[in-house]
This record gives sequence, structure tokens and C-alpha cells, in this order.
Amino acid sequence: MAFANFPEQKQVVELLQRSLERGRLAHAYLFTGHQLADLATLARTLAKTLNCQSPVRRAPGGPAVDCCDECASCRKIDGGNHGDVHWARPESKSRVITIDQMRGLMHEIHLKPNEAEYKVAVVEAADRLNAQAANAFLKTLEEPPAKSILILLTTEPQRMLETILSRCLRLNFAGDGGRRPAPAQLEWLRSFGELAASEQKSLMGRYRLLGALLKKLGEVKEEIEKALAARSPLERYDDVDPKLREKWEDELTAAIEAEYRLQRADLLGTLQWWLRDVWLGTLSLDGGLLNFPELASAGQVAKRLSAKQAMENLRVLERTQRLLHSNVQEALALEVGLLKLHL
Repeated sequence: MAFANFPEQKQVVELLQRSLERGRLAHAYLFTGHQLADLATLARTLAKTLNCQSPVRRAPGGPAVDCCDECASCRKIDGGNHGDVHWARPESKSRVITIDQMRGLMHEIHLKPNEAEYKVAVVEAADRLNAQAANAFLKTLEEPPAKSILILLTTEPQRMLETILSRCLRLNFAGDGGRRPAPAQLEWLRSFGELAASEQKSLMGRYRLLGALLKKLGEVKEEIEKALAARSPLERYDDVDPKLREKWEDELTAAIEAEYRLQRADLLGTLQWWLRDVWLGTLSLDGGLLNFPELASAGQVAKRLSAKQAMENLRVLERTQRLLHSNVQEALALEVGLLKLHL
């Protein structure tokens, strides 16, 4: 994809393009936003623009401001096999980026470009750098080699070291902070709310809610697996070195896990906003403050709860989200959380 394919990010893309025009790119960027896959695509687009063989220019002979998305260089970067564009992602088993990975990345970035003008290093899910890897990376951030661009991607910048954040130019691709859920997610929330608004005092009722949530998460993961597998070089190259194939398989597994965790947090965040509507309902506040005024279920649940119980629901979901960032079993964490909710 090219920058032209991101009209919803026009302001931030324009900022990048002005930097390209003036030859004043930062040596290190931190891309933040809601979707890690979107941030990876934007980073890939910047890498393509820097190294495109037929770039888009605003004036004849002027600097490149977008990629053609068709030349050999662009295709290589999209395929993950360009010699001067390197990625580091969380390992599939530990779900962290290790010091060995960062040492390998830093070694590559300090080499002169082989076939392009710029060396580009992308650290995907940079909040997953372990302490050793993050500290080792600091020196490269402080003294990056010439003709190199470092791009860090994260949906959770608050989990990163301040020393790393302070050395990057942050670009927020999150868009409108008050964004609405996708129609499919909103429809699921409607069904979940209606189920919660019915009598849920029995244990069986709570497990019906758990089943609805786990079913939705299963669908989310299946969609992610299909989408990322289709973009993986494994789908395009059959005859490759076994070690490279194993590396691609590990990267695909890690990418699926990272994106799933992100979308799971987004779904639970939407559920938390619904629980906030329940809390507002217990306070009898103006309906204009509600996130989902079209969903009557929040008001129905609010009628049988106290404000204290509704506030405790919000705390329960926050604790559940924190648990899910650890190695706790997902189904167990969600089961415990749902059983603790006041409905």
C-alpha cells in the first residue's frame, strides 16, 4: 500500500511527506495507534517510499513523497525479502523481543546499504522489548548510523522505557480518540448486553456470557490468522531455505499472537465502555454522556445495581485486562472476571 491509501491518516501522513520533501526525516520514529497491523503497513510504506525506484514526486526531480507500490524494490519490501529493510518482532514462545534479536538488528543496520539508499529497521510491538534488549538498543538510538531510519511500532507506548520514548519522534496514527466500534463489534456488544440484561443471577447465566465472549474471540483470532497468513511470504515462496521458512513461520505465529492480543484488548475495551454506561445509569446522569445511547441494555442492568457495584465492575475488567498481559490462561482469566461482575 502507498500513503495515498490512508486518507483517514491524512494529517500525520502529510507531516511525514513534508519531512521527506525537506530532507528532514527523524533518525527514529515511534508509530502509535490502535492496530499493530496498520502501523506495520505504514512503516512498510515509509520504507518503500525511501527506496522506491519510481516514487511519486510533487515536482519534477523533487524528493519522493510516496511509493509506486509496483517496482522491484517495493515488491521486495512487501514480500519481506529486501536486503536493506529489517524487522524485529516478539518471539513466538516468550512473546518478547530479546537482546539477541536486537543485536542482530543493530548489526544489520550498521552495515552499508546493499541495494538501496536507506537502511530501515522496524521494531514491531516495541513495548515487548525486554529490559536487556531495550537498554542495548539505546546506544543505536543515540548514535544511529548515516542513511538509516529506525521505526518503532506500539499500541501501548505507556509500557515502554522513558529513555526510548524520549529519543524517538512520536507520530500518533490512532485518529479520533472517540472512535466507534466496527459495525460487527457493535452488533456483538448489542447481543452481549441483551444477554447480560436478562436474569443473570444463576451460574449458568454467567457461563452463557463467557461462552458468548469466547466465541467472539475465537472468530477474531480466525480472521487474524487468515489475513496475516495471506500476507506472509510463506504464501508466495515455496522453494526457500528451511531455516528461512522456519523463521517466517515463527514470525507469522508471533504476528498473529500480537495482533490477537491487541484486538482482544480492543474488544474488552469496548465492553468496558458499555460497563461505564451502566455506571452512569446508576448515577442517573444525562444520557448525552453515554457511549452507546442506542443500547438499552446498559440502563436495564443499571436499574438493579448500586453505583458502587457498577464501579467495581469497571475495576474487575481493568484487572482482567492486566492479567491477560501476563502468561495467565486466557479462558481462566475471563471466567474469573465474568463471575466477579455484578449484573
